[in-house]
Amino acid sequence: MSVKKIAVLFSGSGSNLESILHKLHGKKFGKTKIEVALTLTNNPTAKGIQRAAKFGLKSVILDHTKFNNREEFDKALVKEIKKYSVDLVVLAGFMRILTPIFCDNIKAINLHPSILPLFKGAHAIKESFESDMQIGGVSVHWVSSELDGGKIIAQKSFKRKNKNFEKWEEKIHKIEHKLLPQTIINLLKKDK
Repeated sequence: MSVKKIAVLFSGSGSNLESILHKLHGKKFGKTKIEVALTLTNNPTAKGIQRAAKFGLKSVILDHTKFNNREEFDKALVKEIKKYSVDLVVLAGFMRILTPIFCDNIKAINLHPSILPLFKGAHAIKESFESDMQIGGVSVHWVSSELDGGKIIAQKSFKRKNKNFEKWEEKIHKIEHKLLPQTIINLLKKDK
């Protein structure tokens, strides 16, 4: 039995964090067992802290506002992650633009609520909804120094079908909660 450890980084409600904990934490997939070794947030008031606590995990809080710049924050972030000897870092709604200090030292994937390379950045759901695109969707990609520009690992799309904004956003989150855990399983089972 191979045990693969992951770190999950989040900034807000933590719905994707909870999905990962519920579907993966302590579970076996073939000969691979996945454990969430670290939950970390940059936001001291993130609701995800309580979600992690429901699974017996105490989240590390690394408040980005206490650092002089992105590079200082990323140095502290890398140092913290390295303490846990994880096989993969998962950005699940981690709302920080990361520098090469992070990207060159940490193997990480990111969840993004659009069909990349379209609609990069923090307003992807709104921008994709307001576009003429007849599909929306979700991407999982490797983290690189280019914002939402790393190699795409997985994508899933859906048809517009007269959805209002609330239904559009709801559909994206529903896909996220399936696609991200499945992508993690696929990557860790492959990485033997």
